[in-house]
Amino acid sequence: MKLTVQIRLLPTPVQAAALEATLRACNEAATWAGGVAFEKDVKRNFALREHTYGEIKARWRLGAQAAQHVIKKTCDAYATLKANLKAGNLGRPGSKRYRKATEKPVAFRPGSAQPYDDRMLSWQMAGRRVSVWTVVGRIKDVAFTGSAEQLATLALYRKGESDLLVWDGMWFLNATCEVPEAPPNPDPHDFLGIDLGIVNIATTSDGEIMAGRELNRIRTRERILRTKLQKKDTPSAKRRLKKRRRKESRRARDINHKIAKHVVAEAERTGRGIALEELTGIRERVRLRKPQRATHSSWAFAQLGAFIAYKAEKAGVPVVYVDPAYTSRTCAECGHIDRANRVSQAWFACRSCGFVDHADRNSSRNIRARAWQLWRRGALSTAPAPPPRQRGGARRKRSVTASDARCANPAL
Repeated sequence: MKLTVQIRLLPTPVQAAALEATLRACNEAATWAGGVAFEKDVKRNFALREHTYGEIKARWRLGAQAAQHVIKKTCDAYATLKANLKAGNLGRPGSKRYRKATEKPVAFRPGSAQPYDDRMLSWQMAGRRVSVWTVVGRIKDVAFTGSAEQLATLALYRKGESDLLVWDGMWFLNATCEVPEAPPNPDPHDFLGIDLGIVNIATTSDGEIMAGRELNRIRTRERILRTKLQKKDTPSAKRRLKKRRRKESRRARDINHKIAKHVVAEAERTGRGIALEELTGIRERVRLRKPQRATHSSWAFAQLGAFIAYKAEKAGVPVVYVDPAYTSRTCAECGHIDRANRVSQAWFACRSCGFVDHADRNSSRNIRARAWQLWRRGALSTAPAPPPRQRGGARRKRSVTASDARCANPAL
């Protein structure tokens, strides 16, 4: 399987200036190529080369490999835009957002990532140095660092291109690695159901609850602080905002990694698979009150699901996705479905058989049961398709309620 290992570069000021000039030149060339592709309606790699390759090399002093990567990056951007338009991610045709995306060529920021292949970048793993092509010549002995696990993965499995990028003055290389997968478990004896939520980030069908109350309190405090700093609008306030802008996402990412690692390790230890809800389109399917929107939109549930999926694939643990409809209203003991079963955010009480349990644990048991039924039928998912857009931009109403939303709205 392919994994991306992020390595931090430690360039000297002279080396950093050369890298910055290279990124700026490559992205200026890519923006110009994007304009040519838009004007001539030529958005395929080899066709666009005929119109831009020579000009890019001459005007921006790029090497042959760099010029080809610039053109390919431009074509990839148009391919991504086309896919987003087709999926409806940029609104319906004719909407303001749709027109904004289609009526002008793609453009690249000066610090956008630039791909490098092995002709432009060489690694000296023993000395932790890289040699990088730049517009001012090849610079050697650029130091890099990373965690012990990252460096070991890089040394053993690096294969393919690497992306050079800069964030807040820090330089990174995102290296592609082909990591071998463990043999998949073809015959799990059961599944570990995982209910993802906002109040409780993840609840397993074993009854283990990984609460997110502390994280939510921190997020609320950070949001209030951001609002105050934005209102002050002073140079010092802007410096503090810039310093803190990625702190919350780093914290959430770290927590999600830890939860995913724990869940996959438990499933692997017990010989079980993992059952997850398919939450694609949850923001379009669920209507929330205004105070709840910021909390719901800032929760990285997709990131946590992706972490669980790739770690499970690496460990050979099967993952099954189920439709989340009514998992919060269904009794895990008798199967009775009733909205009134969900007494509160925390508790579930069946109106038919009287079964009482923690609401998220009850939902995770329903998820486990659905996954087991799917697996026995030879299926891997009952993921519902995203609701189609109607004319006028409105989403079609669905009769399903994702269990995710119940954490933000206990009435669901």
